[in-house]
Amino acid sequence: MNTDLPGLLDRIAGQRVLVIGDAILDTYVWGATSGLCRESPVPAVSLTSVRHQCGGAANVAVNLRALGAEPVLLSAVGEDAAGHRLREALRAEGVATDGVTAHPARTTVTKRRVMADGQMLLRLDEGAEQPLTTADGSLTALTAAADGLLETVDAVIVSDYGYGVCGPETTAWLATHRDRCPPALVVDSRRPARFAALRAGAVKPNYDEALRLLDDPGPPPGPARADRLALLGDKLLRLTGADRVALTLDADGSMLFERHRPPLRTYARGDRATTSTTVGAGDTFTAGLTLALAAGADSSAAAELAAAAASTVVGTPGTSRCDAGELRRLFGGTGKVRPTGSLPDWLLDAAGRGRRVVFTNGCFDLLHGGHVSCLSRAKELGDLLVVGVNSDAGVRRLKGAQRPVIPLAERMRVLAALSCVDLVVPFDEDSPVALIEALRPEVYVKGGDYTRTTLPEAPLVERLGGTVHLMPTVADTSTTDIIKRIHAMSPPGGEGGTR
Repeated sequence: MNTDLPGLLDRIAGQRVLVIGDAILDTYVWGATSGLCRESPVPAVSLTSVRHQCGGAANVAVNLRALGAEPVLLSAVGEDAAGHRLREALRAEGVATDGVTAHPARTTVTKRRVMADGQMLLRLDEGAEQPLTTADGSLTALTAAADGLLETVDAVIVSDYGYGVCGPETTAWLATHRDRCPPALVVDSRRPARFAALRAGAVKPNYDEALRLLDDPGPPPGPARADRLALLGDKLLRLTGADRVALTLDADGSMLFERHRPPLRTYARGDRATTSTTVGAGDTFTAGLTLALAAGADSSAAAELAAAAASTVVGTPGTSRCDAGELRRLFGGTGKVRPTGSLPDWLLDAAGRGRRVVFTNGCFDLLHGGHVSCLSRAKELGDLLVVGVNSDAGVRRLKGAQRPVIPLAERMRVLAALSCVDLVVPFDEDSPVALIEALRPEVYVKGGDYTRTTLPEAPLVERLGGTVHLMPTVADTSTTDIIKRIHAMSPPGGEGGTR
């Protein structure tokens, strides 16, 4: 298990990932409007530039490369100019094109977007939709290449845009060879139920795709979407046959469902918002999720890394790849970690701050999936989540001389990398009473191992006008138990330890 997001970003580098799916050429025709046409009331656009980018499965491969992985892309295009341009665009991004085969009977899938004055005016689509088959040799070429790769890669991504590469015969072949694939097999499809036989490690529908799968009209866009879908996670898991369902909600973040665990919510970071010209953020999410799972990350950490990667492309015009440098800055938690006594004045003004503050505290030594799940659920109770962290001396007093395993600065850095956490503050006392008095939080959250009568801070919180919320803990997650397991894995004499 690895929930250290900055460290996880280092661990995913060098992984080899097989991508099977529909490679698309995204063409952007940029211009400026010069009024309306005389012959029809439509904008006249003066052309300024044309740009060709990788879309669909090709964009997934580009994002994998940008995150430091080694993608192997298998797809089929036409023997046409668009196919040539797509392969050129892939090579320009450092992605090999040996597995992108050209077939004379196919037309390369192309999406031409006409852009003017920051807006998309029109999209023109063309290209093959017929599935690959053994009859024309297109499927044979793909499966022959895949056959030699399944046992040599760290992960497999199926990127299905409905243009035939992941048709019925391809899916049947993959299902037959599923036991040869690594556990990290991730499906990103507009029709995820078609891939139930693959027993995917994860599927990644967006909101509209999930509603179609559920045959549910769903609530309108807004926070209520997450509340409604949280009740339907088990059904999504059953319909997709996957171990996990990562449901993206654009500006409202994402939700991750996993069997026998509570739903996990990630949150949009900063002031980023999806623009009408942003394309491919879902591909970025898929790439990040897959790499994290392949690296052995806990599902919660994988969802956080995926959401953070997608946030680096949201708001960028065109089909964009993840900016690894910006992702590292996000994981640095810039501005989130505040020394004791340096909380902003607006936050301490309980009457005038205009935001519902949720506060929780703990040691957070060896941050694990249970911590992340509880913090994510705590965030749902308000607008801002402030986390108090025991100092190293405070942890020693509470846990003994051998703790903490992770020093304070590192514990705060890892917490600050989570999208649900807005502020991290250390405290040296045995109880966060001083922080509670200063913050006057609307909600104080603690784990379900406490009761209202055994929580010493409860009377203070309620006297200040707040409420106490006891969060059910996630089964089988305990820092103390993890440390015990690590010690049990150590060789006799205590030398060498674990890696």
